[in-house]
Amino acid sequence: MLSCKEIYKTFNPGTINEKKALCGVSLDLAEGDFVTVIGGNGAGKSTLLNAIAGVWPVDAGSISIGGEDVTGLPDFKRARLIGRVFQDPMTGTAATMQIEENLALAKRRGKSRTLRWGVTRAEREEYKAQLATLNLGLEDRLTTKVGLLSGGQRQALTLLMATLEKPKLLLLDEHTAALDPKTAEKVLEATERIVTEHGLTTLMITHNMKDAIVHGNRLIMMHEGRIIYDVAGEAKQNLRVKDLLLKFEQAAGAEFANDRMMLN
Repeated sequence: MLSCKEIYKTFNPGTINEKKALCGVSLDLAEGDFVTVIGGNGAGKSTLLNAIAGVWPVDAGSISIGGEDVTGLPDFKRARLIGRVFQDPMTGTAATMQIEENLALAKRRGKSRTLRWGVTRAEREEYKAQLATLNLGLEDRLTTKVGLLSGGQRQALTLLMATLEKPKLLLLDEHTAALDPKTAEKVLEATERIVTEHGLTTLMITHNMKDAIVHGNRLIMMHEGRIIYDVAGEAKQNLRVKDLLLKFEQAAGAEFANDRMMLN
């Protein structure tokens, strides 16, 4: 479902601020894979997701989604293939629009628009049913402006919007990092349920090693723009946090002291 072949990305090349963010990363995801991604600051995790999403072009290499080469496509042309949830709960929704209007926009992502009613009666019933699965009471607030929702409610809504049309690939960029622990747990539970129910191919960045172990069927660790550890199946299920900390310490060396608290 996703194939990245030897992708490179350098920011500010040839300057004092040059940063090699991706150094020949190759990654293949089968349909239905749920992969968690961990690594320290500057490891290249978000750069990898942005490259896949088309936020910026890669310097070399190729990216295909669902068998379609998207390497040269900008982000808006990849929108029909990708669902994405960002770290900031304020990103991904239109604050001045109603909940149902946001969902209607998500439902039409990548499709042609025409002059007709923005939200049909049938769609409204569908949205109510989908919102009810979040257990946040949003199904009774379809006409509420999204800007009035809490951060957790907005993030749960963004997750629903990102998966409403069953994307080929779901990208989650630390989507619970800005939430309090209780709310983050609810959003992660919703994530697990939605991904499992629909068999969505998913990449989820997290700094929480426990979450990285518990969720998904595969885990990769990045460091300095490279994938340094890739584990799946039973080997992943048997992992412990201290195992991952040891792997990171072996790769990061002196940098480990600065990243340990974040990764723990």
